[in-house]
Amino acid sequence: LLYERHGEAAAVVQLKDLEVPKMGDCDVHVKMLAAPINPADINMIQGTYPLLSPLPAVGGNEGVGEVLEVGRRVTALKPGDWVIPADAGLGTWRTRGVFPEELLLKVPSDIPVLCAATLSVNPCTAFRMLADFESLVPGDSVIQNAANSGVGQAVIQIARASGIKTINVVRDRPDLPKLVERLMSLGADHIVTEEMLRKPEMKDIFKSIPRPRLALNCVGGKSTTEMLRHLQPKGTMVTYGGMAKQPVMVPVSAFIFRDMRFRGFWMTQWRKDHAQEQESVAAMMDALCQLIRRGQLTAPACTEVPLQHYRAALEASMKPFVSSKQILLL
Repeated sequence: LLYERHGEAAAVVQLKDLEVPKMGDCDVHVKMLAAPINPADINMIQGTYPLLSPLPAVGGNEGVGEVLEVGRRVTALKPGDWVIPADAGLGTWRTRGVFPEELLLKVPSDIPVLCAATLSVNPCTAFRMLADFESLVPGDSVIQNAANSGVGQAVIQIARASGIKTINVVRDRPDLPKLVERLMSLGADHIVTEEMLRKPEMKDIFKSIPRPRLALNCVGGKSTTEMLRHLQPKGTMVTYGGMAKQPVMVPVSAFIFRDMRFRGFWMTQWRKDHAQEQESVAAMMDALCQLIRRGQLTAPACTEVPLQHYRAALEASMKPFVSSKQILLL
């Protein structure tokens, strides 16, 4: 799926037949199996993301493929292995590709294909934010908005596996009971709407669990300010998205009297910063794959779409209140 100019995804992305390039000695020929449509993919096509591929570009930053053949100097991969992108910008919305070995990470082929296809962005983001900003121990709690997003669902499950309680904020919507039921089945401890954040009943939650030391913000605007009320003094808020397209508003008192910390997180930057530390990447992937094997981490709610119906998938991924990730089957 190729785009030659920036603009609305459904308008500029086209399905094109191209020759598979010749393989070099260090290259790997990959048959792509499945690739999701993430918000960052759409932003890259629109031209609004901080990381843009040179045009013309193939869409998609995430997905899983099977190795068909390898160049004679490739040592870490062999035909039949499953691989995912080692970094953003690979262009995964394609049936086949030839990539340099260092752009690929091997993943176990005994995990479900949808888990592998959605492994490198959302679960990694959730894993790092839970691990890198506060030293959380079993019994601690975190609060997050956009709890039904891909990252939100991963946070719930990874926290649950570590004994950490989650307070999950979602927008009110027509099918709220259904969403609550689904997040509870993933292991959510408490689910509240943005309106409930202001209500006195919030105090009841903190009779049974401590106030959170970590808040994860993917929305911005009023949602962020309301979440802050419930954070412990000296707590940390990590912003990793801005779905409301509004700035993060912080009262002065949060800085002076409660000494709050405000940090940002971008998985692409983390990968750049840790490019030389293969063991930290491997340890994270290993921990996530173990959770998947034990059934403690599942793929986000997905809608599987054949490649030729890509336009409908792109449009569906832009609709509000979508709790299902569109996955292209390649």
